[in-house]
Amino acid sequence: MNTTPYQLLRVGHTADLSSSPWGPFEVHACADLDAAAAALRERHVDALCLAPATDGDAQRLLHWSALSHATLDAAVVVAVPVVTPSLAVPLLERGVQDVLAHAEASALTLARSLRLGIERKAIERAARKAYATDLASGLPNHAQLLEHMTHLLALREREPAPMALLVLRIEGLATVAGNLGVEAANVLRRKAAVRLRAGLRASDVVAALGSDTFAVLLAWIDEHASSRLVADKLVTALQQPFTVAGTTATLAVSVGIGDYPEHGRDADSLLRRAIGQATAAASVGRAGFANRVERGAATAANDELPPAF
Repeated sequence: MNTTPYQLLRVGHTADLSSSPWGPFEVHACADLDAAAAALRERHVDALCLAPATDGDAQRLLHWSALSHATLDAAVVVAVPVVTPSLAVPLLERGVQDVLAHAEASALTLARSLRLGIERKAIERAARKAYATDLASGLPNHAQLLEHMTHLLALREREPAPMALLVLRIEGLATVAGNLGVEAANVLRRKAAVRLRAGLRASDVVAALGSDTFAVLLAWIDEHASSRLVADKLVTALQQPFTVAGTTATLAVSVGIGDYPEHGRDADSLLRRAIGQATAAASVGRAGFANRVERGAATAANDELPPAF
């Protein structure tokens, strides 16, 4: 039995849920939708209960800018004066878990709907994580990256701010696999992922796009120049030697950058640009920067390791 209260945001008058057997719920009342949107930015919640008093207020929920953010991780249940298909179906399409009429939204019914919505969200998250994880590295994969970017870009359309996607191609894994075995190459890949993660903020996302390619989503940057600085930092980190199976290994790295909104306003456009630039720079090897005009001479073939191998 759950003993930690579920965090619930409530807008509008509803039945008392404090003693429901479907809880416990810790209820945070918000005066209006603007206050609820602000609360969502400040804290994690398990569920929202929206109870507009009039049909007009209920229709305005369809245009609430924070609805997509709210339904991303929280269960949203709406109680309206009259449930109609023209209102309920669009709300469900936007991710709302349930739509109830005021007349049927008793404490028991409302609490049950909220709790079941919370449980469904937990199941969805687990399924999404299992489907969208690169098993070799534990990182989000291509599908999960695109989904996350799509949601983030939708928020950026309402609250404009620069962001960037970096794609880093690493070369050297094939030589390690040939000399030390496939598992050693997998260990090197995981170490590269850990080094990338260590050089970033908690809000940044590292994803695996393939056996030799990583993506880094910089969700919050002050200006576009920041993405170049981060790229420099990550390339330098990955070019430092690794120890695998008691042997020193090095990687060649090339990077491509897609800046929002300069290089695209959707996930596919940004990803195509960054991948294209990283691929074009592959021959530059250890000095490769796809976003630079000047390129230093390659000091070694991209997939070669030191003579110890």
